[in-house]
Amino acid sequence: MAEYLIKNGFVYDPVLGIKGDKVDVAVKDGKMVETSALSKPAEIDASGMTIMAGAVDIHAHVAGPKVCAGRNFRPEDKLFRATPMAGIKRMEGGFSVPTTLRTGYDYARMGFGFVMEAAMPPLYARHVHEEIRDTPIIDEAALPVFGNNWFVLEYLKNHEIENTAAYIAWLMRMTRGFGVKNVNPGGTEAWGWGLNCPTVNDPVPYFDITPAQIIRGLIEANEYLGLPHCMHVHSNSLGEPGNFTVTLDTLKQAEGIKARNEFGREQVLHHTHLQFHSYGGESYASKSFESKSKEVIDYVNSQDNITIDLGVVTLDETTTMTADGPFEHHLTELNHLKWVNTDVELETAAGVVPYIYSPKTFIAGAQWAIGLELGLYAKDPMRTFITTDHPNAGPFIRYPRVYKWLMSKAAREDMLDNVLKYGNTVRDRCYIGEIDREITLFELAQMTRAGPAKALGLEAMFGSLKPGMEGDVAVYPYNPETSEDPEDIERAFSNAQYLIKGGEVVVKEGQVVSNGNKRTFWVDCKVNENPQVERDIAEKFKRYYSVNQANYEVYAHHYVPNPYVIEVDATQ
Repeated sequence: MAEYLIKNGFVYDPVLGIKGDKVDVAVKDGKMVETSALSKPAEIDASGMTIMAGAVDIHAHVAGPKVCAGRNFRPEDKLFRATPMAGIKRMEGGFSVPTTLRTGYDYARMGFGFVMEAAMPPLYARHVHEEIRDTPIIDEAALPVFGNNWFVLEYLKNHEIENTAAYIAWLMRMTRGFGVKNVNPGGTEAWGWGLNCPTVNDPVPYFDITPAQIIRGLIEANEYLGLPHCMHVHSNSLGEPGNFTVTLDTLKQAEGIKARNEFGREQVLHHTHLQFHSYGGESYASKSFESKSKEVIDYVNSQDNITIDLGVVTLDETTTMTADGPFEHHLTELNHLKWVNTDVELETAAGVVPYIYSPKTFIAGAQWAIGLELGLYAKDPMRTFITTDHPNAGPFIRYPRVYKWLMSKAAREDMLDNVLKYGNTVRDRCYIGEIDREITLFELAQMTRAGPAKALGLEAMFGSLKPGMEGDVAVYPYNPETSEDPEDIERAFSNAQYLIKGGEVVVKEGQVVSNGNKRTFWVDCKVNENPQVERDIAEKFKRYYSVNQANYEVYAHHYVPNPYVIEVDATQ
């Protein structure tokens, strides 16, 4: 494999503690190395540019049946952008729900090396992996959903943590999954009866278990197994005015639990797209709707065992999609646009609804502000990650725009004064106008590289340019010494000058030049034999599932042709 020496650039690496120094960066045989290890490298002159490790996206919806549903019933989304084949690139299409090809190309152009598909319905895991396989360049993994699974609900009702853990290990092996996702715990299952669980104390119909029990039980089962990533939760009452109290009750379920793993992860709970869960007020229609970001982030700041991602609204027309079935029904009742809702046997549900975050409305402006407030008030960038909950709050291609807003108070003021119709009202009911903080490039590297890599248990591979790490290097045409225009941030991080992925140049001078050699990550967790769980699985497949147990597994040789398997031994 080729050797590369990237010279003269401004390097930002939280793991190495480098804050903009001009340091030469070396790649050999697919790994980061010391410059002394090179023999005859190809040189890349990064003068006047910013160098970081490849970025890591901890939460996005990029593959699987709900993504395909979004593509199929929103042909108008394809009209936003379509580009023909060019060079090695095949035809690209789509905006908020891009094709698999555009997904890989866009992430690469932004300097990303790893992306987590955040909600995989186990029954449709084969479909998820087919789309992951067809997405070029970026390494990917997927989180199976557990928070409304019948096995989990029954085991946790009796606080059977060992049985829950054994079932999780089995399901992750069957689906080639990476970790534990928990969406609207109990509420999605309640939706089968036309109900919901608005708070953590509302019992799930028939199962007689509360979301609080599900959340804490899954945290305990996750730590029993010692998985690379902590329990990943989308809490109850997403998007509802006044839901910040539910969010705080959810976060408090992690109190007193310590991380148990061999991957460097220190947290036991990751709360995703926190913006959607930080609202005050009684209703959208009332004048009481307001930001409660400070109240929520104050609690997060006070706890060491929690990570979050932001879910920033980008003020675009987009396509919402989530395993939170009742929320999607609620959303279509609000905007009266077309919708899809489905139930997945014994496991989960999903919905898809188009949505327009118009800067002409106060609510969209407030949502935009709340996501940024969370990032700006957070005291630990290593536990705070930048997302848009793609595509729910906006497409992932807007990440550079979010960077601009976080890094520039002037850019935020311009939005409040010149873009948002209700900018003054947003100032009155949100905190955004009071905040002077501007995220630095070093902090940006923490929030998009080192932090999410560590939270996923992948800090030995991604997030740094340290020798021995994966050879993922992003070079951006941004000069931190001379640039004064906030727009330069968005332009530069939207289109990397170079991306080296796994030691291969895949983006050169802003153009995709290789489809790379992407991998699918999954966790193989070994547990002690558990006859009870084995009997329960066999019985439920015979009684309830529409497929045979033998036809359920995602066979690695067919669906995951280039796997990276992380082995975990929980038999001790």
